[in-house]
Amino acid sequence: MADAYYGFPNNPKRKDPYKNFKFRIKWDKKTVLGVSKVSTLKRTTEVVTHRSGGDNSTDHKSPGRTSYEGITCERGITHDPDFEAWANKVHPYDGDKSMDLANYKKDLTLEVMNEKGHVVMRYFLYDCWVSDYTAMPDLDANANAVAIESIKIELEGWKRDTATKEPDEGSPVPQDS
Repeated sequence: MADAYYGFPNNPKRKDPYKNFKFRIKWDKKTVLGVSKVSTLKRTTEVVTHRSGGDNSTDHKSPGRTSYEGITCERGITHDPDFEAWANKVHPYDGDKSMDLANYKKDLTLEVMNEKGHVVMRYFLYDCWVSDYTAMPDLDANANAVAIESIKIELEGWKRDTATKEPDEGSPVPQDS
């Protein structure tokens, strides 16, 4: 019974939780190249307080509006133009007439993997669009670092894919489709 405590029913010998360094972001049915960091998925529901007419000494609380925080994706600068191309769909340098109203939003998939590469969790991110694009970081000839580009992605909601089940960690890793 002690093994069930760790939360891995298909892999009872596993004692360690999943690591945060094996993940991928997918959009347009392909993995986005080189993403090395994704900020947290966070949902916040406002609290609405109210009082009852006969009991004004205490507040009652109920849920109000729910909002989903944007996420930031970072990657080392390469010649892959995907971040910039998507960011340019919202108010490009050429002006409002060039904004791509039909294609600036897209759905994304965030996949978390175990050390072997099995997908262990999958989240669907809905109606995403780029609100902030950093094309070039501070340049410093004295630094010993990778040049990073980033995008902040606004989203209207996310949900966990409950159909993604715990994999058998003894099985081979399926090829990414």
